[in-house]
Amino acid sequence: MEDYNKIIESLGVKFHKSKNVKILQSLNISNFYDVENTILILNKGELRFGEEQELVKEGEMLFIPGGKSVNVTFGSNPVESLSNDEYMSRKEEFFKGFHYSELEDTVSENFSLVNFEAKVFDSVNFFTSLDLPPFIIHKSDRLTTIIRTIIKENVSELAGSERVVKINTDYLVVEIVRYIIKNRLFVEQLATNSTYFKDPRLIDIFAYIKENLNGDLSNKVLANVANVSEDYVGQYFKMLTGINPQDYIEYQRMEKAVQLLRTTKKSIRDIGKEVGYKDTAYFCRRFKMMFGIPAGKMRRRESLMNV
Repeated sequence: MEDYNKIIESLGVKFHKSKNVKILQSLNISNFYDVENTILILNKGELRFGEEQELVKEGEMLFIPGGKSVNVTFGSNPVESLSNDEYMSRKEEFFKGFHYSELEDTVSENFSLVNFEAKVFDSVNFFTSLDLPPFIIHKSDRLTTIIRTIIKENVSELAGSERVVKINTDYLVVEIVRYIIKNRLFVEQLATNSTYFKDPRLIDIFAYIKENLNGDLSNKVLANVANVSEDYVGQYFKMLTGINPQDYIEYQRMEKAVQLLRTTKKSIRDIGKEVGYKDTAYFCRRFKMMFGIPAGKMRRRESLMNV
């Protein structure tokens, strides 16, 4: 338990968005995806996910770790199945946000969600690094209260609302971790993938990559950071994380690119350079391969939270 306490203390948690959403028309999104973590609570209706279309019941939650693509069906008897890209250009047909005060009165199928990041030493996505799949959180009064509080405070004009949102987002992450441990979920993944959080050399690599995304991140450079041989650094990194360092670096670069696309007006060319791609065309190809949509559409789109 002490190890989990250390990991939790190392997490940098950041709130992104929250929303109550009415389902205007049922649909299936074949590859729902977001860089940040998403937790959905089904208030009314049906929600299914995964290849087996596992049912989320009313009052239950679906947790989708950042970076995980998942098949999600919103509502009963969907008439259409869309890719995430297709959905983004037609989202107004299917979803509509509504105010917190309407939650108890709405007769439509609906859900609430919170979108957030949780990074170990502000460097690596915690839940993604554990390789956790999307999963159901069965009825939890604590998590329900936290989600409702975040959504309510996020639109509040009361003094301190931003602080309340921040505190409750921290609490949200702790409760998700506690739920996983209490219910002994993903025991093998936790045992295998949490060990590297204890290795200071690997933490140094994470921190260096974060600060130098637009620079030279070859294995030779990483070997110097970790004080291991160039021949060994790739094996060392993969042994502890399950992926090779260059795949991890590309994910971090693309994650940063998404953040810049969403929050700045910088050109796609400049963003590509800022995250380490001198060739804009190559950056765009890799971006589409990873996210399934062009970088330009990622910039123009609003995510599910903005319906």
